[in-house]
Amino acid sequence: MGTGEGKGTIHGAIARASLRGVNMRLRAAVSALAAGAFVAVAMLPAIAGAQMHEGFLPGPGPFGEKPLNLLGTTIVTSRDTTPDLVADVAVDPDGEVAYLANWGEPTCAENSEGGGKDTPDAGVWVIDISNVESLPEVDTMEEAFEFPVITFIPHSQDSRPGEGMQVLDIATKWFTGEMLVMNNEQCGPQGKGGVSLWDVTNPAKPRKLSEHFGDRNPGDVNEIHSAFAWQDPETGRAYVVMTDNAEATDVDILDITNPRRPRLIADLNLNEYCEPALGRMDQPEIGVTESSLHDMIVKQIDGEWIMLLSYWDGGFVTLNVDDPANPVCLDDTDYSNPDPELLESAGITLPPEGNAHQAEYTIDNRFFIGTDEDFSPYRAIFTIDTGPNADEYPAGEFGWTVPIVQDPDKEISGVTVFGGYGCPQSTEDVPTAAEIRAQEGLSADTELILVLERGPVGDPDANYEACFFSEKVEFAQILGYDAAIVANHHTGAQGGDAPDAQFCGSQGHVFTPTIPGVCVGHRAMHLMFGVAEDYSLDYSGPEPEIGAVGETVTMQAAYDGWGYVHLFDAATGQELDTYAIDEAHDEEMAFGSGDFTVHEVATDPQDASLAYISYYSGGMRVVQIQCGGEPYDPAAPPANLGTCELVEVGGYLDPMGNDFWGVEAFVGDDGRTYVLGSDMDSGLWVFVDP
Repeated sequence: MGTGEGKGTIHGAIARASLRGVNMRLRAAVSALAAGAFVAVAMLPAIAGAQMHEGFLPGPGPFGEKPLNLLGTTIVTSRDTTPDLVADVAVDPDGEVAYLANWGEPTCAENSEGGGKDTPDAGVWVIDISNVESLPEVDTMEEAFEFPVITFIPHSQDSRPGEGMQVLDIATKWFTGEMLVMNNEQCGPQGKGGVSLWDVTNPAKPRKLSEHFGDRNPGDVNEIHSAFAWQDPETGRAYVVMTDNAEATDVDILDITNPRRPRLIADLNLNEYCEPALGRMDQPEIGVTESSLHDMIVKQIDGEWIMLLSYWDGGFVTLNVDDPANPVCLDDTDYSNPDPELLESAGITLPPEGNAHQAEYTIDNRFFIGTDEDFSPYRAIFTIDTGPNADEYPAGEFGWTVPIVQDPDKEISGVTVFGGYGCPQSTEDVPTAAEIRAQEGLSADTELILVLERGPVGDPDANYEACFFSEKVEFAQILGYDAAIVANHHTGAQGGDAPDAQFCGSQGHVFTPTIPGVCVGHRAMHLMFGVAEDYSLDYSGPEPEIGAVGETVTMQAAYDGWGYVHLFDAATGQELDTYAIDEAHDEEMAFGSGDFTVHEVATDPQDASLAYISYYSGGMRVVQIQCGGEPYDPAAPPANLGTCELVEVGGYLDPMGNDFWGVEAFVGDDGRTYVLGSDMDSGLWVFVDP
């Protein structure tokens, strides 16, 4: 999301940590209801920045050949009180304690909690699930056992955890015990970034080891979106890799062998670092250009430490990190053109959108499963209609603004005006739409579009923190414009290497959008205003003048569905199959039923054929790798992996709907696989795979 992601326990040598009743009818009736045929029910809008679309999808509870049977929940919020409060979930290595991220209420930036302990902006609930193996299986939330909260770990003021949570065992000269790893993103002006490490050996009495450590260039500690830690038992050294939100060098690796004094040992931009070995990470020839880190895991495979990175439009990238200070680039995947899932599911031929979000290896490391997060079921078709640069340019549509397709003309066409950064701290005197109409002699029915720039990042003339995309759209809305365009900044354009890269971020603050919004590359911004292209990271070149009137542009929308799932051959990086729930490519489900993009995947810690997928409003889904129509069996591998595919075999969706963000799986002492889900609108859900 999010901005979107996080951690917990999985198989083997490493711990994997991965943002959203009615009684169940007879099981026979449930099995008769197809997984993709649930009925949509509308609801009031979600106001926080995670769920992009209103509504929810009621389901049958457990369903399918391999249903996820509900055991218990911990309800910490509700859709009617504070929706979108819950983010990631993690579980301790023993499967006895769950950690649930509270990523802050809409008023997060307004609170001043004087130390944070009693009224923190955000933090983590610590939840006792030690009796999970003794609980009966039930069908709905009302019947489920209520797991107790042990304690709460507060984050510092205006800082919040999201996707970067993990619990793992560490044993070094400086620390031995269970360590909780958490990311830090900002929700207000006092927020700080970096990673936070806590001693949770005694989960009832967590102890802070270190807080807000990370890359400090530029300025204060950069906020991070995700984090993943591991320890090499041969060297005894421990490390954490982080997603740096502020820089193109977005792969930050810290040595945390002494967790009280983490030390930065690598700061990489894989677009540059891996280009000599792998070529370009992105695919500009098909418009897939926003290549940047979102999430990652590290696992020891055949004696080598392998880092699997979800690099958005750059695909899924693998590095050898035997020496984490000097990683070796191994491979990266490419997106197929046309989009294979869209073509198969909806018969629509369009290029792929990219958006590699999160991935995990199967227990035997033969495959990895990756997710593409895409909150907008429509893609923007953007053209400059007048002037010497008239043409079509890559663009995206924000998933939380008024959809272009809902305009009576199903398009927005208007005159552009440049408005700078459009942040609350901006001091530029940007003209209102009424002032531009009077100045240019334009009629009242001429649509005006305010063009704003992402950031600021690196601009010496704008010495303040970057603001939310939503604050920019609201800025345009307040000034009376009919639509907003947010162009990428110089860092996002990779200093000119990706001039058409665009990024449509999530809604970061509370307001009611009343206008459409799209995102474009930095090049398009210059061309709209006839200003020579410049991508200098120090902003030493020309930019459009505030209030400049530019060309006429048109924004249209084409249906392309939501984000989905990929199956890869881990040895070759070849894509073998894709999977999406039925609702994700049904245009009738585009509005009113919630979000149908995939979010995260957790592979089964003992069955190499199974994986569990958090699908926001689509609930929790169970997929199986089947080769030649049979479940994949490592003991009898198929002669041709080209016959392998992802097949949905079950899942869970509550009669009152769900909004699942995170998913984790672990093996209990009884040998069964337990699955944890974090529902953004309620809390922790714990299932068992029969």
